[in-house]
Amino acid sequence: MSTTHLTPARPLRGNRRTVGSGLVALAIAMGIGRFAFTPLMPLMVRDGTLDGAAGAEWAAANYVGYLAGALTAPWFAGDPRRGLWLSLLGVSVTTLAMAGVDAGSPALLGAGLRAAAGVFSAWALVCASGWCLAELARRGAGHLGAWIYTGVGVGIALAGLLTWLGGRQRADRLWLELGLVAGAGALLVWQQSRGQGAPAAGASAREAVAVAPPGRTAQLALVLCYGTFGFGYIVPATFLPAMARALAPDPLVFGLTWPLFGLAAALSVAAVARWLAHGSRRRIWALAQGIMALGTALPLVVRTLPAIAVSAVLVGGTFMVATMAGLQLARQARPDDPTPLLARMTAAFAAGQIAGPLLVRALGPGRWAGWDALGWTGALATLLLVVTALWLWRGGDPSARPARPA
Repeated sequence: MSTTHLTPARPLRGNRRTVGSGLVALAIAMGIGRFAFTPLMPLMVRDGTLDGAAGAEWAAANYVGYLAGALTAPWFAGDPRRGLWLSLLGVSVTTLAMAGVDAGSPALLGAGLRAAAGVFSAWALVCASGWCLAELARRGAGHLGAWIYTGVGVGIALAGLLTWLGGRQRADRLWLELGLVAGAGALLVWQQSRGQGAPAAGASAREAVAVAPPGRTAQLALVLCYGTFGFGYIVPATFLPAMARALAPDPLVFGLTWPLFGLAAALSVAAVARWLAHGSRRRIWALAQGIMALGTALPLVVRTLPAIAVSAVLVGGTFMVATMAGLQLARQARPDDPTPLLARMTAAFAAGQIAGPLLVRALGPGRWAGWDALGWTGALATLLLVVTALWLWRGGDPSARPARPA
């Protein structure tokens, strides 16, 4: 009798450990390794550690590193857990090392560390998605996969709160604190994921006969939509705290935009995971990109602190939903071996987010028809987001079509 009651609890605990490992991993890799520089950059400018031009170069270096990480993530296709552990260790080390960067450091040191953090962040996103989603599918709990993506918003919100509450500290001290948090989280993921097996080949085979993978053209279209998403979200994700600082120099005021961004990301993913777990991934993605377009358009019309806060909520509340839906769609499309498609989509995303700041810089300080470089880049982002959202909505969900019998 007692055995009967205890047996169902074991897979439930295993599912929770898998979801918890993925959630914490993405909180570290993305919330700290990928995005902590956004709220810290205005503080580093305040401290004299870097100027605006160097900050843009460091951000671009992180985007280039993220692209390189996405392109090399297939190295870990055979053992994504190993790639996840390595990437989290890398995030911890590079974050701690940022505490030692000051105005007298070699010019390339900060950019090199941000580039390395970008590589590790991309590895972590691809490896966490590949391993956790496959492990949950093997256990028959694939619907729980959406919950791991709440980790990104949680990580952004926690990093943002730390920099907000400690905004009157020096930025190097905040880097040290974030590095210690990242190290503790990496150890927790290592401890929680021990003993969890790689997905059995039979599980992937069963999924493969349940769905028909879309052809190369459809996969390319998904990659392009994901790249457009990267371009669309990056302007507010990079510049919202700086916009807010220009309106209110007190870090306890402008610093609040980033925690809002992360909190919106976490809550929106949790809402989708709770109420739309079995909905069309493609239509969820389309809705997310449509709402994101509203967030990118708002600062074009109104440049006030409340408008920037609403933009942070709209973009923050949709960018991880789009990430989750897009990567889940890739997993459904290629259940036999999703890592290469996940990596291609992540690489397109990285290329899109590189293009955003580069366009801002290429347009320069001038104004045209009343808009500056940020305004014109935001307008283009809004247009592309609307177009791809309409295409995704009208295209249905090809991954849900039954496969042809062999």
